[in-house]
Amino acid sequence: MSTTLFWLAVGALLWLIGLHGLLTLRDALRRIIAINLMGSGVFLVMIALAARVVPSDPVLVALVVTGLVVAVSATALALRLAGSADRGESP
Repeated sequence: MSTTLFWLAVGALLWLIGLHGLLTLRDALRRIIAINLMGSGVFLVMIALAARVVPSDPVLVALVVTGLVVAVSATALALRLAGSADRGESP
């Protein structure tokens, strides 16, 4: 088994675990964590695909870095919205 195939499998497994959590959990915080886990699996798959060639593909690496910034921002927004919904406030 090559290292690329191994990391592809780990990324797919992370995505499936996150999907399972998203479909089965009801708590907002746990669902946000499940979505982040799915995103981490996608990022891992993209990095594994970028590392297939000796000089890694800079486009995929740049997409992952940009995706990480967007994921952190979206997580912060989701946590704020989930926190205000728990207290009965309007965002």
